[in-house]
Amino acid sequence: MAEEQKDKKPEKKVIVDEDWKQDAQREKEILAAQEKAEEKKAAGQKRPPGPLPKGNFAALISTLSMQALFALGVVEVKGQEGQKREPDLDLAKYNIDMLETLEEKTRGNLTEEEAKVLSDMLNQVRMVYVKMAK
Repeated sequence: MAEEQKDKKPEKKVIVDEDWKQDAQREKEILAAQEKAEEKKAAGQKRPPGPLPKGNFAALISTLSMQALFALGVVEVKGQEGQKREPDLDLAKYNIDMLETLEEKTRGNLTEEEAKVLSDMLNQVRMVYVKMAK
């Protein structure tokens, strides 16, 4: 009998902890909820603050002027403040040429106010171009 007890090793009890599966599932759900919240927040930030204004001649002039000023390095990009950019004179010249073309092709068809806006903006952008080109 003593030999039989020696041959028999005591059985080890295996304790299976099933709670870890539930904990892992809960953690996974919490992370998924956090990701969804972050995606909603990011999507909310990407939307413009309101509807875009109706397009008009002044907006077109402003758009082309801003593109020229951006190419000249005068206008900074949101989020890139303080970063020095080299002026792109060719791109700026292209946008100035577009404004000049508009001025030429619309001569006599603009209201006095529209003609003044175009003329003033074109003169301002030209002055900045000349300053940057030196």
